[in-house]
Amino acid sequence: MPVQANVKVDLAGLLARKDGVALKKYLEPWLPMDLAPLIAEMHVEELAALFRLSSRELAVATFSYLSIEPQKKLLKMLTQEQAAALLNALPPDDRTAFLNELPLDVAMQMLAMLTPDERQVAQALLAYPEHSVGRMMTLDYVAVRPEWSVREALDYIREHGYDRETLNVVFAVDAEGRLIDDIRVRRFLLSALDRPVSELLDGNYATLSPTDDREKALQLFQKFDRVALPVTDDARKLIGIVTVDDMLDVAAAEATEDIQKLGGSEALDEPYTTIALSRMVKKRASWLVVLFLGEMLTATAMSFFEGEIAKAVVLALFVPLVISSGGNAGSQAATLVIRALALGEFKLRDWWRVMRREFAAGTALGVILGVIGFLRIAIWSQFSGTYGPHWPLVASTVGLSLVGIVLWGSLMGSMLPLLLKRLGLDPATSSAPFVATLVDVTGLIIYFSVAYLIMRGTLL
Repeated sequence: MPVQANVKVDLAGLLARKDGVALKKYLEPWLPMDLAPLIAEMHVEELAALFRLSSRELAVATFSYLSIEPQKKLLKMLTQEQAAALLNALPPDDRTAFLNELPLDVAMQMLAMLTPDERQVAQALLAYPEHSVGRMMTLDYVAVRPEWSVREALDYIREHGYDRETLNVVFAVDAEGRLIDDIRVRRFLLSALDRPVSELLDGNYATLSPTDDREKALQLFQKFDRVALPVTDDARKLIGIVTVDDMLDVAAAEATEDIQKLGGSEALDEPYTTIALSRMVKKRASWLVVLFLGEMLTATAMSFFEGEIAKAVVLALFVPLVISSGGNAGSQAATLVIRALALGEFKLRDWWRVMRREFAAGTALGVILGVIGFLRIAIWSQFSGTYGPHWPLVASTVGLSLVGIVLWGSLMGSMLPLLLKRLGLDPATSSAPFVATLVDVTGLIIYFSVAYLIMRGTLL
């Protein structure tokens, strides 16, 4: 029997006997992050019983690792006193993330369960804009004074650090609470006890504002390689910290959102398996309709070349080939540029450098595909008369068209994300299907224009 099934059976037996002592002993070696996925699929009645009988510390820690649906079901099954105790014990940032997922009326009910102090903290964090640093920060940090000795600082950490979010970094503040520096705990541990804290300061720190977007916070964490960053107000007063575990969640959420947009869909904002079918259809339908209307322009473009197609039907055979190659090249370029923008590999002012690179890359890729297309027609014509006696003209048309279309697709795919960024929009909106649709229309114009120039006087 798999380990997960064994755990469920063992827990079910202990819960059926209501043996709280044995249950706590059984759960003692488990880490919350390992336990959460094992109990998430339990019946809600068993889950509620588990939280009633287990220790407060384990219940609180495990609750933060559950997904939103088990969290909501669990709180409905607990008594009001038990739910209130759980909500009050949650770290402020985890509680804010949970309340943010609830409907407004339900969130207000949950806020009413909090103690006055915790309610004030929760309301202050929820007042910040969605996806801002203020929504993610926690007030559980340790701050020391620069005039203290290392001994005094360590004593203070021992006394006040038990329930803090992280002790890897300690913050130095002045008498008014203004941030002076951040100090890694290892510096305290390796310094003489009578050494003043002020001698440990190096002034090398970065700060966040509570109104900063979470993407900016993610960039700072990546740049400075920190486990926690301080959040300060306009007066440089330390008001909270953001920790790296929250940034890992942000990185996953941002990557998921970008990938979904690159696929030609709105961001789902919920897990694929739990989002309502109607909402998922709505988010996917909007872009599909836009792309469908865009593809209609392809039929319009082809109607302008009905005469050429009627005279040289062989040209129609290669329409899917040439336009799909341009769309693929554009999708490649768009994906690479969007990701490079997200990683901060270049700035908008470097657009000319990007264009030059894509011009060179698009030309090289177009030549490669053009040569392959020419050789394909040339070789096939030695064994078949499909392309007629003027196959060299057909091969030249396809080969040269591929050079132009792939080059054009690469340029459009690279420049469109930069244009959207310049307009203040999300570059990921220039999804691969969107770029491909635009290149399809222009690719047809390039293809038939080249055909007219090469075949004029013969097939056309």
